[in-house]
Amino acid sequence: MSAVITRVGVVGGGQMGTGVAEVCARAGLDTVVCEVDAVTARTARDRVDSSLDRAVRRGKLAPEAAAGALGRLVFTGSLDDLADRQLVVEAVIENPDVKTEVFAALDKIVEDPAAVLATNTSSLPVMRLAMATGRADRVVGLHFFNPVPVLPLVEVVTSLHTSAETTALVEDFATRTLGKTVIRSRDRAGFVVNALLVPYLLAAVRMAESGFATFADIDAGMELGCAHPMGPLKLADLIGLDTVASIAESLYDEFREPLYAPPPLLQRMVQAGLLGRKSGRGFHIYGQGRGPGPTRAGAPAPPRG
Repeated sequence: MSAVITRVGVVGGGQMGTGVAEVCARAGLDTVVCEVDAVTARTARDRVDSSLDRAVRRGKLAPEAAAGALGRLVFTGSLDDLADRQLVVEAVIENPDVKTEVFAALDKIVEDPAAVLATNTSSLPVMRLAMATGRADRVVGLHFFNPVPVLPLVEVVTSLHTSAETTALVEDFATRTLGKTVIRSRDRAGFVVNALLVPYLLAAVRMAESGFATFADIDAGMELGCAHPMGPLKLADLIGLDTVASIAESLYDEFREPLYAPPPLLQRMVQAGLLGRKSGRGFHIYGQGRGPGPTRAGAPAPPRG
C-alpha cells in the first residue's frame, strides 16, 4: 500500500461519520460514505451539504472549496463499494456487537491486506474489534471529536496487536493530511479524554438529580466560575445523553468504580428519548433557531415523557 492515503471510506453517516467524511473530502481525498441503505445515504449527503453550506456562510470556507469537497464524496448503501479503500473509518452506533459485525464484514470486503481499518469508538476496546478480523495489526482507534470539522483533536488508540507501521501511518494521516493534533492512548475504556470528561459530566447529573442546584445554575457555575466554554449539562446534551450513558457503562464495566456508573436520571432520560440537542430536549430545550433554554425554568425535576 502506498505510504500516502488518498482513498478513504467511512462507515456510518451520522453526525460523527459525516464529520469525518467532510474533513477528508476537504483535505482533497477520494471519500466514500456507506450507510445501511440508499435512503439513509441520501440523508448523510444532505447532512454534509448543510455543514459545508454553514462553513461558507460563516466565511470559514470558500464556495468553490465546498463544491470541490462535495464533488469528492460518494454516498452508498453497500459496504462492497469500500473494497478499494486504503483506510476505512467505522463510525456506527456505539454498540459493540454492531461494530464487531462491521469489522468482520470489512475484513472480507476491503481487498488490500495492508489497508487500515479504524474505529471512531469513544470508549469500546479496540482489541475486541481487531480480533473480529484477520488483520489485527492493521486495526487502530482513530477517535475524532464533535464537531469534527471544528475541533482539532484526534486520539490514536493502539491495541496490543497494532503494528508500529499502522500507528505511524494513521498519525501521519491525521496530522499532515487532515491537519489535526494527535494524542496517543493505550487501549483502555474512555481513552484519555472521556476517561477524564465523563466522570465530570456524571457528577453534574448527580448534582442535578439530588436537587442540590438547578440545571441552569450548574452550567452557569462552571461557565462563569471556571471559564468553561460550556457547562457540563449543556455539553452532555451536545454529545448526546445516550452516548454519555454508553461511555459511562463501558467505563464502569472496565473499572468498576462508582464514579463511572450512569446515574438513574441519565438512564431514565435516555429511556424517555430525551437525548439532548439531537432530540430537541435533554437537560435543556432546543428549538429551531434558538439556543438552549432551561428545562422547566432550570428545575432539576425528573423529565416528563
